Amino acid sequence: MNYLSAENLTKSYGDRTLFRNLTFGLSRGDKVAIVGANGSGKTTLLSILAGVMPPDAGLVSVRKDISIGYLDQQPEFNDALTVMEAVLAGESAQLDAVRAYEIALASENHVGLERAMADMEKLEAWDYEAQIRQILGELGIQDIEQQVSSLSGGQRKRVALARVLIQNPDLLILDEPTNHLDLEAIEYLENFLTTNNGTLLMVSHDRYFLDRVCNQIAEMDNGQLYTYKGNYAYFLEKKEEREQAAASELAKDRNTFRRELEWMRRQPKARSTKAQYRIDAFEDLKEKTSGKKSDGDLDLNLRMARLGSKILEVENLSKRFGDKVLLDHFTYTFKRPDRVGLIGKNGMGKTTLMNMLTGELRPDSGKITTGGTVKFGYYTQTELDLPENQRVIDVVQDVAEVMKLANGDTITATQLLSRFLFDRPKQYDFVSKLSGGEKRRLQLLLVLVQNPNFLILDEPTNDLDIMTLNVLEDFLLNFAGCVLIVTHDRYFMDRLVEHVFVMEGEGKVRDYPGNYTDYREWRDAKPRTDGRADNRPSGTVLQNQTTAPRIATEPVNGNATGVKKKLSFREIREYETLEAEIETLEQRKSEITTLLNGGGHHEQLTAWAREIETIDQAVAQKSDRWLELAEHM
Repeated sequence: MNYLSAENLTKSYGDRTLFRNLTFGLSRGDKVAIVGANGSGKTTLLSILAGVMPPDAGLVSVRKDISIGYLDQQPEFNDALTVMEAVLAGESAQLDAVRAYEIALASENHVGLERAMADMEKLEAWDYEAQIRQILGELGIQDIEQQVSSLSGGQRKRVALARVLIQNPDLLILDEPTNHLDLEAIEYLENFLTTNNGTLLMVSHDRYFLDRVCNQIAEMDNGQLYTYKGNYAYFLEKKEEREQAAASELAKDRNTFRRELEWMRRQPKARSTKAQYRIDAFEDLKEKTSGKKSDGDLDLNLRMARLGSKILEVENLSKRFGDKVLLDHFTYTFKRPDRVGLIGKNGMGKTTLMNMLTGELRPDSGKITTGGTVKFGYYTQTELDLPENQRVIDVVQDVAEVMKLANGDTITATQLLSRFLFDRPKQYDFVSKLSGGEKRRLQLLLVLVQNPNFLILDEPTNDLDIMTLNVLEDFLLNFAGCVLIVTHDRYFMDRLVEHVFVMEGEGKVRDYPGNYTDYREWRDAKPRTDGRADNRPSGTVLQNQTTAPRIATEPVNGNATGVKKKLSFREIREYETLEAEIETLEQRKSEITTLLNGGGHHEQLTAWAREIETIDQAVAQKSDRWLELAEHM
């Protein structure tokens, strides 16, 4: 059954065309995610399909008897309402019945009250308020009587999401639904959408979320929409096949274009005698070969400031707001290259801790000692306050006109912006014309261009497209400094961190060895049925320590526990380096063996023999270490 269809949609802003003659269909039971680069038109397309924005051309048809729930990136509310009133302001038959019942109850109209009660019974709306409370609670909103005006932007997004979910529409259209949700709320939403029989259309960059919720991926690329039947992993496989086929086709088209161009150049004065159909075909081919552009590569090979041995020591740090304790005698010593994930429910104090580490907020008690060479790069959730009438190139040049790369080369602000996928026309656009994702990419550039050696990233994945995320991950994997990350993107955290600080409430912080998935599996594991204790690592609680600052040690995963040790980032790099070192030694041994077979002076032969003996010892030692690490890979 077809729910929604779009035919020949076209949308432009000024001289920039987002898409032209785009056709798309959605059937009952489809769970479709639209992915693509920042600024490709994903949010605009959702707005058009939801009926919020008209297209420049084309038609959107929606089945008459279905209801639609739409979540905007920046939902609007009446600030005079409470949270509960804002949720009840949604549209559904059950909500209409609840509102009618509340009005009849307040007016003491017995006839109207009986009718309203009958409607409540018929529509099974009696437990609606309880459902609203449950959904809001799962999404991190506990006080349903607080005014909407007091909510942060993230809280407003969660209230809007609750309002859409409680309506239970036939078709859900969600724009970045996981933004501003903590990890547990994302997993609740993931389960909700997976078990819901409704139809879903959304934009999201959360790769785990896409893989587990969607059965179809639609990619926006150069104004076209490419649809793949399957989850995100299937999409990645088929996208690569499509790009290889497109590259092969483009090469053929360019060869044909060169031949046709030569034909067109012959006797230009007599062009009127040439076949018109062939001239038209040439013009089409010219547009096709010249308009097909690669996405480019986001290169983050920026220089890092030197980092000394003393980095950051935190001793007995405490912080509270009123009666709420966020940190209670937190103690930790950062060493290079620490890569820590910070997790916990919203309001547990993650941002507060980061603000104290960077000196933007004073603790109630405790001591923070920062090494003399530490240079923080702090990427915050709050967008930079940039003049909307300032050009992108001017924003970067205000920080630095020339930057150094890791290899010592220098590049200009224009070249750097090109590496961050801002082409020349985009560099001279005003900030006001950038999409949300493009603004976040610009904010990331402004943080990294200052050559930090201690990166603190607060929700860096919000609004960034998947291509940018992949390259940012590669950059962070090779970043030699310290990294502290807060993110709702479980894939991003799993790939990057060695251990996690778990903010458990009441000021307690647990240092758990492993990534987020490791921690979640440990936390959710059922007790042993044989009555024995679970010997898996539970982490170190980093507070209430009266001794001097120390490095939290990871519990040992020895053979006695039966748990496979997880290699640290340093050990993984050592494993990869050992392979190359052993190969180099073996090659040198082969070279010396060839020399020995060729003969020579007695002293030279003796020296070569000793070198071979030294190489054999080194290879044996490195091979033993390689095998030891390989057992845990």
